[in-house]
Amino acid sequence: MGVIISGIQQMGIGVPNVEEIWKWYRLNFGINVKVFEDEAEAPLMTRYTGDVVQNRTATLALSLDGGGGFEIWQYKSRNTEKADFNIQLGDKGLYACRIKSRDVEKSFEFHKKNGVKILGELGTTPAGKKHYFVEDPNGNIFNIVDSRDWFANTKYPSATGGSGGCMIGVSDMDKSIAFYKDILEYDTVEYDEIGTFEDLKALPSGDQKFRRVLLSQSKERKGPFSRMLGRSKVELIQAMDRQARTIFENRFWGDWGFIHLCYDIQGMEELKAKCESKGFPFTVDSGDTFDMGDAGGRFSYVEDPDGAWIEFVETHKLPLLKKPRWSINLKKRDPQKPLPNWILKAMRFNRVK
Repeated sequence: MGVIISGIQQMGIGVPNVEEIWKWYRLNFGINVKVFEDEAEAPLMTRYTGDVVQNRTATLALSLDGGGGFEIWQYKSRNTEKADFNIQLGDKGLYACRIKSRDVEKSFEFHKKNGVKILGELGTTPAGKKHYFVEDPNGNIFNIVDSRDWFANTKYPSATGGSGGCMIGVSDMDKSIAFYKDILEYDTVEYDEIGTFEDLKALPSGDQKFRRVLLSQSKERKGPFSRMLGRSKVELIQAMDRQARTIFENRFWGDWGFIHLCYDIQGMEELKAKCESKGFPFTVDSGDTFDMGDAGGRFSYVEDPDGAWIEFVETHKLPLLKKPRWSINLKKRDPQKPLPNWILKAMRFNRVK
């Protein structure tokens, strides 16, 4: 079978209060379909949580329009810690979540009317595409980007969908390009430029010199959720004028900010072997179906060359409806075949206002 990467399943976001920030994400991005909500201990993550089993609550939510969802994650056994320094553009790790937009200008006007904190104005990427940045109430940065890749059209007034990738700070651009190309199949370079960039100047330290590379995927996505998740892009940012810091230095996985970029995959054993052969062995591996309430699957983690956490999930069980209770066993299906649209669209009954 080989390895199948269906797309970005979700961006993990560590928060101090799940319900408060999810309400904001529902209003401003349309991330309003609840897949699961689970409170439990996280014994498999002790490598990244101070060698102590921590208790947490996690809510996975998505937009039916398409794109990756959010796994909104909150510690229950300790405080969620913020970085003790001001994070700057180019600092190493997951810096900004890309949000898909059908109409960037319409999204901009919606967010402006809603009182969302917009960083700067509408800008233009080196590829000539309009985009802009917003900041959520927790200080996390989201990049609203043009997309022509959609699953459905719920006509949500923000004209946005889910995650379409990530802006990632790196220290060695060539090493990072190789990682995201070889492991995650971002095989197309849309631009690779060095300089100062007008569209980045509203970001902290955004007026400095950077190398920025936008990577995309040329291959058609396969797998159960490929139609919903769609294609994605990662933009790698390397600071050229200063020594970058690590966004999560001296903090735990699950603390305040973007904690992981998660890919929905099939063929975990093959992926494990591939990652090891490339020098990026799994650092966490559930090894079997890990139960998350109504959902379940095998998950693993690797670190990119700068230690940013990349998660892989091989979904085995997916809840579609709460009442009547209906879930689907994916281990009995052809792993390359997308789920029928009508099955995925049934999740609309799990919307939360």
